[in-house]
Amino acid sequence: MGYLSAIVTAISMATFFGIVWWACSRGRQSANRESAMLPFALPDEFGQGQQDGANRS
Repeated sequence: MGYLSAIVTAISMATFFGIVWWACSRGRQSANRESAMLPFALPDEFGQGQQDGANRS
């Protein structure tokens, strides 16, 4: 039973490191950069007047 646990742990670690390697690879740099800028591309929820509290009723 101990060997099975060790094998599953080793496979899980290899999978994790494979995903990290893939996510940080040079081919993904442009996609990562684009994804990092997505929150800033969203329109504002409120207008400028509502942000500073001027139009509250």
